[in-house]
Amino acid sequence: MDMKRSYYEDIQFFSSGVALFWFVVLMAFLVAFPFLFKNYFVYVANYVAINIIVVLGLNILVGYTGLISLGHAGFFAIGAYGTVILMTRLSMPFLMALPLAALAAALFGFLLGLPALRLEGPYLTIATLGFGLTVTQVIGRIELFGGRQGLHTPELIIGPWNLDNDRSFYYLVIVITVLMTVFARNLIRTRVGRAFVAIRDADIAAETMGVNLVYYKTLSFAVSAFYAGVAGGLYAFVLRFIEPEIFSLLMSIMFLAMVVVGGLGSIMGAIVGAGLLSWLDLQLRNILSIPYVGHWLERLSESYFSITGVSNIQFILFGLIMILIMLFEPLGIFGIWMRTKKYWKTWPF
Repeated sequence: MDMKRSYYEDIQFFSSGVALFWFVVLMAFLVAFPFLFKNYFVYVANYVAINIIVVLGLNILVGYTGLISLGHAGFFAIGAYGTVILMTRLSMPFLMALPLAALAAALFGFLLGLPALRLEGPYLTIATLGFGLTVTQVIGRIELFGGRQGLHTPELIIGPWNLDNDRSFYYLVIVITVLMTVFARNLIRTRVGRAFVAIRDADIAAETMGVNLVYYKTLSFAVSAFYAGVAGGLYAFVLRFIEPEIFSLLMSIMFLAMVVVGGLGSIMGAIVGAGLLSWLDLQLRNILSIPYVGHWLERLSESYFSITGVSNIQFILFGLIMILIMLFEPLGIFGIWMRTKKYWKTWPF
């Protein structure tokens, strides 16, 4: 029987030789990825990795602390604009500008976490929604941030390396993603993570047992916003151009959908959910180019709907996926994986 004798066993990165083996295989695959696939798939990998960072942070807030946010596009925007402004206006190197912009996002996350002390459920959701919409409106009206015209990112040089294409930028994104994943995984297994879970399960009982709700709720918001800020700074250099309209309400809804579909309260679920919906998002943007399906949708739209509304089908599909997940597997894709794993462990009984 596998019994744990101390909390330090919880934060061990490799619980067995099997876990170490598959981790090495995964790292080797990630290193070789740009040499095995075309440039478009490298771009997709960058996009997926950035969304994984956001969803890991949002899962800490929603999945582990039980606080819902629809304003993460605002933190995402702060990270993106903050990184670009620090590099262009103050001539900071990227590796200094990125964490500083993420810390600025964390500061706003801390301030937004203060209403969470009195608000919960739909009321907190509306408050975070208002924050996300306000950020984009403010950015669009300040000339420092380029107004509605947006900003072009500067040249990205780190030491002797000029990261001017998706393949060279890939390794930077993957290294940061792996580090952020490890940090999130270990954070949840520490005293701080257990306090988050206690607040999610019963905040009154947690406070009675000595958990400081003010500290841990605001900390959860700050950590989650920091993740979004880091991802936003990286996202700016994937697009090479940013404007306020990019950071819309639909982006916040997409982030939340990734958490729900992957599985609330699961690091692996956040990764899988972000990967699946990120890939679907890119594929469904050009839904009319999909063989057979695209032609059928075009004919259907011409006959009964407006052809300009075809692009919104991706959001209909995402909503349908979320509904089906909630109806048949509330634990998301991670729940499906756990059920499958349990089945094979007990097969044929």
